[in-house]
Amino acid sequence: MLDDSDEIHPLFAGAPSTTEFKKLRKRIIRQTREAIDAYGMIEPGARWLVCLSGGKDSYTLLAALYELKWRGLLPVEILACNLDQGQPGFPATVLPEFLQGMGVPHRIEYQDTYSIVTGKVPEGRTFCALCSRLRRGNLYRIAREERCSAVVLGHHRDDILETFFMNLFHGGRLATMPPKLVNEEGDLFVYRPLAHVAEADCATFAQKMGYPIIPCDLCGSQDGLQRQQVKAILDSWEKTHPGRRQVLFRALTNARPSHLLDPKLFDFAALSLRAGPE
Repeated sequence: MLDDSDEIHPLFAGAPSTTEFKKLRKRIIRQTREAIDAYGMIEPGARWLVCLSGGKDSYTLLAALYELKWRGLLPVEILACNLDQGQPGFPATVLPEFLQGMGVPHRIEYQDTYSIVTGKVPEGRTFCALCSRLRRGNLYRIAREERCSAVVLGHHRDDILETFFMNLFHGGRLATMPPKLVNEEGDLFVYRPLAHVAEADCATFAQKMGYPIIPCDLCGSQDGLQRQQVKAILDSWEKTHPGRRQVLFRALTNARPSHLLDPKLFDFAALSLRAGPE
């Protein structure tokens, strides 16, 4: 795909022509494709519900998927979806106008989960858990109504790392966001194609492309979030040891059950010594 072609998709129109940006874009597309291939996300002829919050990550996700589709490497139908959760001051026209201008098939759904969250969560507690459950339930419903086989989310490498350490520090378990899973009902896949992409790359890409970013004021403005604390720890490690995030992420792809302590993953009781010489 050549950027000077008259057939360029509107999502990429106006992309910077600098060598630095071209390398960034190529890296994001390569890493997205690697994740899609590594975790078996492609179902030829499938229909994906690609969820957009209006943040840098979801814009990057949409652009990466469309570029892969443009190149003939993603044989699926894409339906973009934004769930307007009724947050005060949410710019409800931004995403519909953007998607319509880009020629992207989409569905905008309004569900006032904000009132539910603020009404049920005690003062001083974070909204994230309940907000996520309500959002997820609505997205699953929309996916079924639109006959989609997968709900596609914009979580990136750093989200996955932060979730791992949150589970480690606060949940007492080794677990994180998987790049691919099946929902509890067993009728939908959940994909995270940006699993290998760094958050900093998403931020730079969306900023350079000039996408209209919508901040999350519902939960992102709350202080003392566990995720923000973990992010600060990772930032500190990255500052003193550049590349630490990537090393940590690589460890998640290189687990050795025999060198952990979970007998459900490895049968320690069955270990035996080799028979010695007579």
